[in-house]
This record gives sequence, C-alpha cells and structure tokens, in this order.
Amino acid sequence: MGESLSIILVGCGNMGRALLQGWAADQFQLDAITVVDPDAQAGRACDAAGVKWVAALDELVASRADVVVFAVKPQVMAKVVPQYAKRPTDTLFVSVAAGTRLATLSNWLGDEVAVVRAMPNTPAAIRQGMTVLCANERVTDEQRALCARLLEAVGEVAWLEQEGLMDAVTAVSGSGPAYVFLFIEALTKAAVSAGLSHALAQRLATVTVAGAGQLALTEELDAKALRESVTSPGGTTEQALKVLMADGGLEDLIQAAVKAAERRGRGLG
Repeated sequence: MGESLSIILVGCGNMGRALLQGWAADQFQLDAITVVDPDAQAGRACDAAGVKWVAALDELVASRADVVVFAVKPQVMAKVVPQYAKRPTDTLFVSVAAGTRLATLSNWLGDEVAVVRAMPNTPAAIRQGMTVLCANERVTDEQRALCARLLEAVGEVAWLEQEGLMDAVTAVSGSGPAYVFLFIEALTKAAVSAGLSHALAQRLATVTVAGAGQLALTEELDAKALRESVTSPGGTTEQALKVLMADGGLEDLIQAAVKAAERRGRGLG
C-alpha cells in the first residue's frame, strides 16, 4: 500500500507496539511515523524498528501530522492530551484509552478538532484484534476511512454511532480476552484435577479454545447452533453443559461480569 501518512503515536506500550507492527506489515512508511514516549525502553524498540522516537512533545521537529494516536493509560490522558491542543485543525486525533469520552477529548483539544475513540483489544498484538470506533461530528468521511485503515492493520474494525454503547463494547471485546484466558486457566486446572499433566492439560485447553473460536469465525452457524451440533443426547458434553447452563452458571456469571465491567467503564469516564 505504501502509505506516506504523517503519524504521531503517543505512547509505545503493548498497544502502541501492536499498532507499529501492524502498520509495518501493511507497508505504511515507517519514516513518516514518530513515537512520543519518555520510556527509554520504548526508544530502543523504536530504534530497532527504524521508527523515529522522541521522549517529549517539545522534541518533535515536524509542525503537523495527519494523525495523532493516543495509546497511553487512561489515568495519564488528562496530563498528556492537552499538550497537543495547538496542532493544526486538519489533524485527526485517535484515542485508544478506555473510558475517555469524545466530549472530554474535545474539551482538551478544542471543539473544532476531529476526534475518534477506538476500543481495540489485546489480540491486536497478532493482528487478530477487534476494534470498535466512534467519531465526533468533525470527522470527515475521508478521515473515517483513514482511521479504519490504521486499525484494520491489527484486525477487524466496526463503527458505533452511539458513543454511550462504548462502555458495553469495552466490557465485551476490550476486556473479553481476559475472560477467555480465565476460561483456559480454569479448564487447565480441571484437566489437571482429572489426572492429566499440567503441560498436556494446558495444551488441550488452549488449542481447544483457539480452534473453537476459529470454527465459530468460519462457520455460517451461530454459536448456539455450533454448541448444539456437538452435544449428543445423553453424552458427556450434555452432562457438562447441564452444570454450566444451570441457574447461577456460566451464562449468569458472564452477564454479571460484563455488567460490572460496563459500570467501571462509565466510572472511568
């Protein structure tokens, strides 16, 4: 694709590095990207990747950028974002921080600024992420397309028109990988309790979850139909599902977990 976009990436932690790797794989020109991060380790990683790095905003040479991406922790957004308020108004600002509202970002950057909220998740590290985007009214169709291209470099992208639903998105896909990892952890422990070695138990649990997820992605059937297709009447799977699907079982626990994460997301805002 050979994109020559001028990009400032603020923060080069896990998500920042995932984005850089995705952009490199999608042939964005790395010499047009500058990372701003005070961490020397981030600087060494950028040097190794051939990406310009500065420790602070005042070290930037370029006066403008097509896109500024904030990939810092939510708790430091209030300190970091206002520093970029005086950039040209045709710059697109993208935030991947959970809980920080469009109105808050506009208040820090200026009401005339184009701002997109993005909620990616950790599988972005292997370009298998899911990112949901929500834009303010200043974002043009061209900027929407640009933002989608940037995030499609690390997985799939979907748009929301109602920002109020971003907390639900965060609770499902943003936090969701942790739920899956916990399930693998629990399935591994159950397998060990059944007499399997830890190494085999972990492999069985991990590959089973990964394979089932891939099957759900590629099959035309929905998850309910897939579950039913592997559940023989009177068989072992049916007996296990009776436990998992009982009152207070897995479905109720997931409902409660997502609601708790959604409440926390609103609190962060």
